[in-house]
Amino acid sequence: MSSPESNSTDAAKRRAAVWAAAQIEDGMAVGLGTGSTSALVIEEVGRRVAEGLRIKAIATSEASQKLALEWKIPMSDFAHLPQLDMTIDGADEVQEGTLYLIKGHGGALLREKIVAMASKKLIIAVDPRKLVKTLGAVFALPVEVVPFGYETTIRRLEDLGFESELRVTDEGKPYVTDGQHYIVHCKLPQVGFDAYEAAAKLKGTVGVVEHGLFLGMASKVVIGGLEGIEVLEAAR
Repeated sequence: MSSPESNSTDAAKRRAAVWAAAQIEDGMAVGLGTGSTSALVIEEVGRRVAEGLRIKAIATSEASQKLALEWKIPMSDFAHLPQLDMTIDGADEVQEGTLYLIKGHGGALLREKIVAMASKKLIIAVDPRKLVKTLGAVFALPVEVVPFGYETTIRRLEDLGFESELRVTDEGKPYVTDGQHYIVHCKLPQVGFDAYEAAAKLKGTVGVVEHGLFLGMASKVVIGGLEGIEVLEAAR
């Protein structure tokens, strides 16, 4: 039996998902995110498609692609949709006041960032638990790395000051992303942390493919609550 807390969290996610999906207009090219809230978005988009909404979409993961096809959402690729009107995705953390994000605990951060960068707008749908004062307060930062020599990549990350741990499956084997990479979880310092400086250091590290810091990318963050939704917009 589910607890009242889990029920309220599920309701909050659904409110955020329904609001975000309602922003999609007929004829749009849309990016569909990955994660539990994004799955609710895909469900709502599928419902709207069944009612006549005409769109084309690109998914940020194989799991989301499969779910979207189950909902009969017309799917495409970047060869046919070089730019997207909007992407709707979730986040692991949203820093209050900045809309800086940590993403990637669903294992799709590289594809999520590629899709977001190809979008005119990025709408993030979350429940209130995802709001934090400082990035890394709850979640470590996922960093996608090349499997070859990952041990040396981890050492380089630790030399930069990031306490790092390889993500593994329940069987103890390295977790493999859709892009056939590994993920390293990096602990972020909670004092004196500069997100843009950290992003630059991570991108400059040999063996790192991409990191889960999404800075200055979100257009809006919609937060589902018990009574309704709150929409945060990026400063212009």
